[in-house]
Amino acid sequence: MGQLDGKVAFITGLARGQGRSHALTLAREGADIIGLDLCGEIGSTAYEGATADDLDETVRLIKDLGRQAVVTQADVRDYDQVKAAFDAGLEQLGRVDIVIPNAGICAGAPIWENTVEAWRETIDINLTGVFHTIKAATPTLIEQNEGGSIVFIGSTEALKGAAGIGAYSASKHGVTGLMTSLARELGPYNIRVNSVNPTCVDTHMIQNEFVWKLFRPDLEKPTREDVSDTFASTHILPVPWMEPQDVSNAILYLVTDSGRYVTATTLTIDAGFIVKS
Repeated sequence: MGQLDGKVAFITGLARGQGRSHALTLAREGADIIGLDLCGEIGSTAYEGATADDLDETVRLIKDLGRQAVVTQADVRDYDQVKAAFDAGLEQLGRVDIVIPNAGICAGAPIWENTVEAWRETIDINLTGVFHTIKAATPTLIEQNEGGSIVFIGSTEALKGAAGIGAYSASKHGVTGLMTSLARELGPYNIRVNSVNPTCVDTHMIQNEFVWKLFRPDLEKPTREDVSDTFASTHILPVPWMEPQDVSNAILYLVTDSGRYVTATTLTIDAGFIVKS
C-alpha cells in the first residue's frame, strides 16, 4: 500500500523537470494525477519550453505506475484554461486532495533594464498562475470537508533575493505571502498550506547560459562544467545543485500523514545556501 492510495493531486507544469518528478513521486505512493502544462515557448526565458512530447512522456510514466492521469495543455496565465483543466480531471477522478502549483519560469536582467513585457511574463506565470491554480481547486477541497494539502513551489530567492533576477525574486516572495495568507484562511478546514524553497535544482531553469553567466560573469560563454564549482561554493554542503527528486521528497513529507501538523511553513531545502550566503 502507498501513503497516498485513493488520493488525487492537481499539479501544474508537470511535463518535465520538477513537475514531472513531483507527479511521479506522488503516483508511486498511490495518487492519481490531474495536471497541465503550457508545452510552448516563453519569450523572456533563455531556455526552451517543454513540449507536447514531454507531456505525453509524463503521462506514460504515470500510467506505467498503474495510476490515472488526466492531463491537459493549458496556460496558467489564463484562469479559464486552468479551471477547465481542473474540472476535466475532477469529472473523471471525482476528487482532489493535494494541490501543487508548480509551473514557473526564471528570467531576468538588472531591474531597471528589464522590459515591461518580461516583468509581466514572470509575475503572471510565477504568481498569478499560482493564484489561478488555487482559485480553481480550493472550493472543491473545502466542499469535500476532508482536509487536504497545498504545497507552493518557492525558492531560496523567495526568502532573500538575488541580483539579476529581480522579477523572479519578487514573484517568489509573493508566493511566500500568498502561502502564509492561504494557510490562515484554510486552517479551519484542516487544509494545510506550505511551501518548499529549494536552492538550485538541476533542470532547464538553471542549466542555461543566462544563469551560468550570473555565476561566471568573467566568462563570455560559460558551460555547465565551468560553473559547477561556483555553484557549490554557495552551499555549506559540497554540492553544486540538487536533483528534482530531492524537492519531491520534501513535498511527499508535507502531503502525507508525516506532515499532518505542518502548515504555514517555508520548508527550506538548500544545502545550507541561505545560512552561508
